[in-house]
Amino acid sequence: MNYIIFDLEWNQCPDGKSGELKELPFEIIEIGAIKLNHELQEIGRFHEYIRPRVYRRLHFRTQEIIHVSQQTLNEAAPFPEVIERFRQWCDTDVCYCIWGSLDFLELQRNMRYHHTENFFPFPLKYYDIQKIFSLTFEDGKNRRTLEYAIDFLGLPKDVAFHEAISDAYYTAEVIKHIPTEKLMSFYSFDYFRTPKKRKDEIYVEFGSYTKLISREFTSKKELLRDRKIASTRCYLCNQTAKKKLRWMPSGTRNYICLAYCEQHGYLKGKLRVRHTEDGSAYYCVKTLKLIDVDHAQELCDRVMTARERRRIRKHSEDSQAE
Repeated sequence: MNYIIFDLEWNQCPDGKSGELKELPFEIIEIGAIKLNHELQEIGRFHEYIRPRVYRRLHFRTQEIIHVSQQTLNEAAPFPEVIERFRQWCDTDVCYCIWGSLDFLELQRNMRYHHTENFFPFPLKYYDIQKIFSLTFEDGKNRRTLEYAIDFLGLPKDVAFHEAISDAYYTAEVIKHIPTEKLMSFYSFDYFRTPKKRKDEIYVEFGSYTKLISREFTSKKELLRDRKIASTRCYLCNQTAKKKLRWMPSGTRNYICLAYCEQHGYLKGKLRVRHTEDGSAYYCVKTLKLIDVDHAQELCDRVMTARERRRIRKHSEDSQAE
């Protein structure tokens, strides 16, 4: 199996948000990719510019960041031709790697706009090297720039950043310094396409936690009432863990809960409720993770404090109304 490490550069409406095409806020103008074999040796490169169809002038910020002339873009091939050559170059049975998660979103938006085949498998599993770098070398929470990672690893900076082929090359160099077991353990799923039916839902066990990507629902209310989503079954013994704190809001789109498994201890549940990419439905990403007693107590204290604040605020509002 080969690794495909790719990077995109895109343009946006040069006249500002008022002239932006809602279904295509960013138009891809460059694709660069590096192909590595299973021993992480480079075996191929892909690099092409794309002639813009929607935003035919470069936004001033695009001009500041990337190094390409308007004439070069005007003479380039259109998106459908380039993406077909990219598909053929990638071949099949490959692992896709990118820095961050945005490139897959924007690439698939461009595919949809140009009515080209979405050749990526579903579900689309990939390796977010930005996230894996943080999990490997730092706290797992920070999201660093690619240049920061190159400096951190002490690697030479012999080509310019913010060119698609250059950034793909640098990302490939970072991969070579990540232990294989780390790389293989922390894969991600793309959410541009989401499960439509129960049987298509994505469930993964990562060792220290589980993740469920649910099917689509017509409303948030329907989603939150779904028994599978609401359940807190211990992923180690498959027994139902009794809820100590029922699902409750944590921010505008997240929900948390606390459950207890008699055999394995406390489980923290988290729901991230999202709109599908086209905004027509809801789905959620649910995680369950074993936590220690101190973490469980901290979560209870935080919830109790939040409830008390809400109670005081409501009492104050009621008093003012009187």
